[in-house]
Amino acid sequence: MKKVTKIDKIQPSQTSKKKLRVAAYCRVSTDSDAQLESLDAQKEHYKNYITSRDDWTFAGLYFDEGITGTKADKRPMLLRLIEDCKAKKIDFVITKSISRLSRNTTDCLDIVRTLLSLDIPIYFEKENINTGSMESELFLSILSSMAEGESASISENNKWSIKKRFLDGSYKLGYVPYGYRWKDGEILVDPAQAEIVKRIFRELLSGKGTEAIAKELNQEQVPTKKGGRWTSTSIRDIIRNEKYTGDCIFQKTYTDSNFNRHKNDGHLDQYYVPDHHEAIISHEDFEAAAALIEQRASEKGIKKGNAKYQQRYAFSSKIICGECGNTFRRRIHSSTYGKYAAWVCNTHLEDNSRCSMLYIRDDDLKLAFTTMINKLIYCHKLVLKPYLKALQENTGDASLLSIQQLEILLEQNTEQRETLHKLMGQGYIDQILYTQENNALLSQAGEYRNQIELLNRSQSLDATKVYETERLLHFCERGEMQLEYREELFELFVDHIEVYSRQKIGFALHCGLILKEMI
Repeated sequence: MKKVTKIDKIQPSQTSKKKLRVAAYCRVSTDSDAQLESLDAQKEHYKNYITSRDDWTFAGLYFDEGITGTKADKRPMLLRLIEDCKAKKIDFVITKSISRLSRNTTDCLDIVRTLLSLDIPIYFEKENINTGSMESELFLSILSSMAEGESASISENNKWSIKKRFLDGSYKLGYVPYGYRWKDGEILVDPAQAEIVKRIFRELLSGKGTEAIAKELNQEQVPTKKGGRWTSTSIRDIIRNEKYTGDCIFQKTYTDSNFNRHKNDGHLDQYYVPDHHEAIISHEDFEAAAALIEQRASEKGIKKGNAKYQQRYAFSSKIICGECGNTFRRRIHSSTYGKYAAWVCNTHLEDNSRCSMLYIRDDDLKLAFTTMINKLIYCHKLVLKPYLKALQENTGDASLLSIQQLEILLEQNTEQRETLHKLMGQGYIDQILYTQENNALLSQAGEYRNQIELLNRSQSLDATKVYETERLLHFCERGEMQLEYREELFELFVDHIEVYSRQKIGFALHCGLILKEMI
C-alpha cells in the first residue's frame, strides 16, 4: 500500500485583497478663524472616516485655506492632488460636495474627466454622487451649475457694495478712457492723448465723417488706448463718452444672473456725478457732436426701433462671443457648394486682431439646439427633476430668514432713533450729538432696506427659475423626440447662446442652466 501525504488547502488571506488608497479634499473659502476651525473639523472627519473601513487605506488629506472656489488653478493642494492621482498614488477621492471641489462648472467637469481617464472616481458626500457609477455626465453638469449659484450670491453682495459706493460718491473707475491716466489714485489728463480727443471732436464738427477720421489716424499710425487700430465705432465711442466733459455716469452697463454684460437701457438705476474729474471737451462741443451724429443717422433713416433694424431671426442678439463678449451678426457666405447662412462676431468683423473667434454656420447651431433638447427629453428624470427639487427646497428659506432678521434690526433702529429724540427733548444730549447719532442710524437703516430689497429681488429670481424649470420639464415629459429644429422651442426655453469656440457652444436656458454642446 502506497503512502499518501495529505496537503492541506491554502486558506485565503483576509488581507490579500488590495485595499483602495483613498484621499480626501477639503477647502474653506476664507481664512477667518471660524472657517479654519471648520477646516480642522473636516480634516478630522475624513481621517476617521477613511481609516474606519477595512477595505480602504488612508492616502492623504489635501486642503486649501482662504482661496476662492471658482478657479481650480488658484488652489495649489487641489492641483497637487491631481498630480498625485496621475502618479498612481491614489485610487479614490472623497470630498464634501461639488461646491467644495469647484463652483465653476467647466473646472469641475475637467477635474472629473481627468480623474476618470485615470480610472479614479470621486465621491461627493452631500449629493451622494460616485462619478465611477454615473449614468450621465450631464447630471453632474446640472449639479455643478447649482454650486455655481453660490458664487452668484457672492456676486450679488459685491454688486450691492458697488451700488452703495455709487450713492455716496466714493466709487472709483476701474478703467479710464483714452485721453486720461491714473496717478496716485486720481484721474489726470494725458496731454498727448487729449490732443487726439480734441482733434476728433474738432474734425467731426467741421463735417468730417467717423470713418474718414479713423482712416487718417491709422495712416498717421496714432495708437489707440490698447495699441490697436482706429475704427468708426471707436471714434463714435469717444464722441458719445460723457467723461470727456469731466462728468461721469455710473452703471451704463450691468451683468445679469448668467454673468453676461448688457447695456443698461433703464433696467437698473444710473448715477450721474458732475465735475468728477478734469474736462477735455466743453459741454457745448460734446452736445453739438452728439446732435450731429444724431442728425446724420436720421438722414440715413437709422432710428432706434426702426423696423429695418428690428430682430428678424430668433438668434439675433442672442449669440454671445465667449472671447470678447460682443454679439454675433448673421451673414450669407459663399462656397463652391453654394451659399449658406452663418453667424459672425461683430468685433471680429470690425477688427479681427481684437477678437479671433471665427464664424459658426446657422444650420450647425440649429442642429446643436435640437440635440440638446433631445438629450433633455431622454434624461429629464435624471437631470431636470433633481434640479427642480433642489430649487424648490432652497428657494426663499435662507432669504426669508435673512429678511426677518433685517426687519428686526430695522425695528430696533427705529426704536433707537425714537429714544434719541426723547433724550434730546429732555435735554440729556445736545443738538450736535443728536444730529451725529441720528444721521448714523439713518444711514444704517438705509443699508438694512437696501439689503432687504436685494434679498427680495433674489427671491423673485429663484421663483422665476422654478417656473421655467417646471415648464421645461412638462415639455420633456411628453417624450416626443425632435426630428428637426423648431424656432418656437428655442425662443421658449433659451435666453442666449454662449460661443466658446467653433466646436463648442453653451445654451443658457431661462431656468438658469447652461448646457454645452459640441458642434
